[in-house]
Amino acid sequence: MVGHCGACCEGVRGIYMKSASADSTDFFAVRPECQDEVPKTKFKNKPGKTLSARKWQSAFSQDGHLDIAKVLSRIQRGGIHPSIKGVVWEFLLGCYDPKSTFDERSLLRQRRREQYEMWKSECKNMEPTIGSGRIITGPVITEGGIPIQDPSSSDLNNEGPGTPTPDISPRHDGSTSPSPVDSVEKKVLQWKLTLHQIDYFWRIGLDVVRTDRALIFYVNDSNLAKLWDVLCVYAWIDTDIGYCQGMNDLCSPMVILLQNEADAFWCFEHLMRRMRGNFKTSVSSIGVQSQLSTLAEIIKVVDPKLHQHLENIDGGEYLFAFRMLMVLFRRELSFMDAIYLWELMWAMEYNPNIFSQYEDPSTTTNNGAASKGKDKPLKQYGKFERKIVKSSSLDQQAALSVFLMAGVLEAKNKRLLKEATGLDDVVQILNDITGNLDAKKACREALKVHKKYLSKAKKS
Repeated sequence: MVGHCGACCEGVRGIYMKSASADSTDFFAVRPECQDEVPKTKFKNKPGKTLSARKWQSAFSQDGHLDIAKVLSRIQRGGIHPSIKGVVWEFLLGCYDPKSTFDERSLLRQRRREQYEMWKSECKNMEPTIGSGRIITGPVITEGGIPIQDPSSSDLNNEGPGTPTPDISPRHDGSTSPSPVDSVEKKVLQWKLTLHQIDYFWRIGLDVVRTDRALIFYVNDSNLAKLWDVLCVYAWIDTDIGYCQGMNDLCSPMVILLQNEADAFWCFEHLMRRMRGNFKTSVSSIGVQSQLSTLAEIIKVVDPKLHQHLENIDGGEYLFAFRMLMVLFRRELSFMDAIYLWELMWAMEYNPNIFSQYEDPSTTTNNGAASKGKDKPLKQYGKFERKIVKSSSLDQQAALSVFLMAGVLEAKNKRLLKEATGLDDVVQILNDITGNLDAKKACREALKVHKKYLSKAKKS
C-alpha cells in the first residue's frame, strides 16, 4: 500500500515543493528584462476558493480514491494552487481515473514511463540529438532521404527573450509527401523532415527556442531540451498529424509543471486527444475550421446582427479567432493567467467517463465498459458538461473555448458594430483583450452564451 501521503506527494516534486503561502508569481517568475514585455498576471491564490495542497490531499480516501466532485467545485471557484497544478491536471485531462487507487495509478504511471522511454530510444536511434540536451534548428535530412552531415545545432543562449514569436496564422499545407526511398523508411523520413522544415507548420527546433523565453524556467537549456524531446517523440507517434506550430505553446506548461519528462509527455498527449483536430490540415481546409464554423453558428444564433455585420465586412469565416482557439488564448494572457483559464475550462468540461473513454476497457481500473453520461451523478461533471447532459444536446463537439470566444465577441459587440469596417478593425478591437481578459469572468460569460444558445437553438 502506498499510504495516505501519496495524495499530497503524487506528482508534486522539485521546484513546486514550495510554501502554499508563496505568491503565485514566484512559481513562474519572469526574467527581469522582460517584465514590461509580457501581460501582467491577474490570478491570485484565494484562501477558501483556490484548491490548495491541503484540500487536494483531503479529497483522497485512504487507499487513493479521489472525490472528483469536491475537487471540481474548488477549481471552478478559484483555480489550483501552483504547487499541485501538474498532478491535478493529470486527472482533469483523463490521464488517471479518480476511482483508481494509489497503487493502481503507480503501476499505470510506471508502464507509461517505460513506454515513453521506449519511444524516445527509437527516436534517439534515428536522431542522436534526442535526449542529448541539444536542439537541432536546421534540417537533418534532405527531402530525398540523404542525411545532412552537420545539421546546425542551436546555441540556446542566442535565442533571447526578445526573439519575436512567429505568428500563428491559418495556412494550408500544400506540400506533397516525399517519395519512398530505399535508404530511409518513409515514416522515419517524414519524422526527420518534421524536426525542421521551412514551412511554418513543421519546425520543432525553431519553435522550441522561442517558447516562453520570458520565463526564468527556460534560462536553463536543459528545460528547453526537455520540451524539444517531448515534442519530437510526440511527432514520432502521431503519424497522422506529427508536429504543427502551436503545439509548443500547449506543451510548455506540462514541461514546467511536471518534473518527470515522461509524465509531462503523457499529460500533453492527453491534451492533444481533445485538441489534435485543430491541427489536422489539408490542402482544402485548416484543422481549426470546424471550431470557427461552430463559432459562426453560435454568433448567428445568439447575436444575428453582429454575425451579419461580420459577414458584410468579409469576416464571416471568423479567421480572426484562429490563434485564440488554436492555442487556447496563450498569447492573450500572461503564462499564469493562461493556465488558470485552461484549468477552469477543463474543470467545467470535465466528464467522469473521460478515462474509460480513452483507455481500453480491459485496462480500466473498474474492468467495465465506459458508462454512458447519465450513469454518473451530475455533481461529478463540470458545470459546462453538466448542462450538456441535462439538455441532451446533440451538439457535443462545441468546446467551451468556442463559447468563450463567442463571449469575447459579445463583450465587444458595440465597438465591433460601430467601429469595425474591415477585418483589420476586428483584429485591432480584439487585440485589446491582451492582458485584460479576466479568466473567471470570461468562463462565466461563456456559460451564459451557451445557455442562451441552447435556448434559442431549441426554439428555432
